[in-house]
Amino acid sequence: MVRGAYTLARVAVTVRAAGSWLWWLGVVAAVPGTAVTFSPAGRRIGVMAGAALFIVAAAAAYLIRGGRYEARARAASRAAKSVYLQDRRVTVRTWVRRRRWWLLLVFLVALGSSALLPCAGGMLLGGVGAGLWARSLRLARLERAQDALLWVRPDGDRTAYQLTGIAAGDAGPGGGRRR
Repeated sequence: MVRGAYTLARVAVTVRAAGSWLWWLGVVAAVPGTAVTFSPAGRRIGVMAGAALFIVAAAAAYLIRGGRYEARARAASRAAKSVYLQDRRVTVRTWVRRRRWWLLLVFLVALGSSALLPCAGGMLLGGVGAGLWARSLRLARLERAQDALLWVRPDGDRTAYQLTGIAAGDAGPGGGRRR
């Protein structure tokens, strides 16, 4: 156990932030593909390939390494009283700031892929976002079953989860806004 005060960020909020950003960047990257009149593959094939990529990417993002949350939640320890719980908006803003160049690069690649296969790159990106959003719902079920929220140190070991009560913080189970 670490002594002294430190900050904790919600696990589900980071997963949900990734899903939300990738979903919307995928939608914005796919829309111009519908206006492409000439491409080597054609608009219909591009949209059909994009739909298939969307389904495969969503399933992969949901399933791959998804069981690690259950294992880490079982091994989680109770958070100390001296911790600072990071606000939901701060967690999202920090996540975006650390990955803004990657997000821009992925968006530009998805947007540029519309020249060869219209809509496919954007739909692939949107599928990853949808899969991550579904993973945050899986985390919500896990948190409700344990009656505890999962937290992680954003500046330290990201594999050691800590638990707080269900009412802690400003985000509900799954990382959504608390109502």
